[in-house]
Amino acid sequence: MNTQLPDGAVPWFHDLGRWIGTWCFKPAFRVRVHGLERVPRTGPVVLVANHSSLLEPQLIYGMLPRRSVFLVKQEMFKSLAGKGLRAIGQVPVKRGEPDRAPLLTAVAILKDDGLVGIFPEGTRGAGDVAAAEQGAAWLVRQTGAVVLPVATRGTRRPEGSGRRWRPRIDMMVGEPFDLAVGRGRSGLTEATEVIRVRLADLVREVDEMRKR
Repeated sequence: MNTQLPDGAVPWFHDLGRWIGTWCFKPAFRVRVHGLERVPRTGPVVLVANHSSLLEPQLIYGMLPRRSVFLVKQEMFKSLAGKGLRAIGQVPVKRGEPDRAPLLTAVAILKDDGLVGIFPEGTRGAGDVAAAEQGAAWLVRQTGAVVLPVATRGTRRPEGSGRRWRPRIDMMVGEPFDLAVGRGRSGLTEATEVIRVRLADLVREVDEMRKR
């Protein structure tokens, strides 16, 4: 069994979903992807991304040049949509509650040289990464995976604006980096701050690029 995808996933359906994700947004959005060559093609990777709308997970999943497993809020796994998410290999996680099962699934995937995506902000918001949860750092400590920051801007409709016609979306892949995570809570806290700062800096870089 290929544990780069969790139990219950259908590899060919996962790959089909990626292909669909690559093309289905083009009629509605002008998507520009920067730095895709920075994505490690092999080896364990913890991808961390900012989160301001439901579009980011779908865009990143479709644009990545390798299979990816994202930790997705459990509320999305309802009815037919939930079956589809499980089939493409996404993992449900409970927000605001201790839930080690999805993290252990992610560890198994990373130890088989897979890629796991996580949104450290924990929920949708401004997407500027003002705060971050410790799940990504914990995964790195358990597996030694490299960290890959990805910033996306343009998915969130500005407050008070109407329907937008093919808005421009920019997704930038940052440089992957190794991260030493120390022991105990203090080690997780320090490593999480490193992740938060690196991702927040990348978001600001995209914001500055979009002004030019």
